[in-house]
Amino acid sequence: MTAHDHLGRVRLVRAGRMTLRATERPGAPGRTPLLLVNGIGAGFESFDPFLAALDPDVPVIRFDPPGAGGSPVPALPYRLPELSRSMLALLDVLGHDTVDVLGISWGGGLAQQFAWTAGERCRRLVLVATGTGSLMVPAGPSVLVRMATPRRYTDPGFLQRVGPEIYGGTVRTDPSVATRLLHQQSRAGSWQGYVYQLLAAAGWTSIPFLPLLKQPTLVLTGDDDPIIPAINGRLIAALARHARLHVYEGGHLELIAAPERLVPEIETFLTDPHEEDVR
Repeated sequence: MTAHDHLGRVRLVRAGRMTLRATERPGAPGRTPLLLVNGIGAGFESFDPFLAALDPDVPVIRFDPPGAGGSPVPALPYRLPELSRSMLALLDVLGHDTVDVLGISWGGGLAQQFAWTAGERCRRLVLVATGTGSLMVPAGPSVLVRMATPRRYTDPGFLQRVGPEIYGGTVRTDPSVATRLLHQQSRAGSWQGYVYQLLAAAGWTSIPFLPLLKQPTLVLTGDDDPIIPAINGRLIAALARHARLHVYEGGHLELIAAPERLVPEIETFLTDPHEEDVR
């Protein structure tokens, strides 16, 4: 099954026991593709504003986690290590040996797991507004309650009310930013898929393997992120041997709400010849 969007062909790919909706944006020959990993509940369209600001020479791969966006819900729940192996199967089908990986929020946890599972197939790692999983400094109770369901993706009025409190940054001063970005771009999945995403990361932590990662890692954390307090980015950067930290001005959605703040840092990192690549 295939379709087309303005950024490339959209297809359903069988990857292990999962079926993943995926798309590729072609870039310059010889460039390492950038694999993007969504936050919880969102489809890959949520990355559209980031892609619009990113150098078009960078090839980009996007996919929807099981039950999110256009990916069907699997018959049984899954864990992050299994989904990482399905991501490798996806790359096999698409014909890519090595990728750079960028993950945001929940997707940042999956990106960390993928870097550990994939080894040399993950060249560089970019972690945005994310933490170490179950062992991290959590958001406040009211934020966690609002994050427990996908209602913010399906109810614009609810998102307008709670967006400033949960996302901070640009959304704190203009709540319409979250509504415009998440409701026009997210292609939210099912409630069951959302629950499966929560279960996939329940009890999971990257702390045991972060010091063992070989990939050069860029950690981006916002100074006004209620969901992922900035101390979590500092923790990742302290544990990962080859990490550098950049604290940006803004909140949880700045990658898509104000991509001009983060894209230059990301592009420099991906092309820096001084970063030691994993080979």
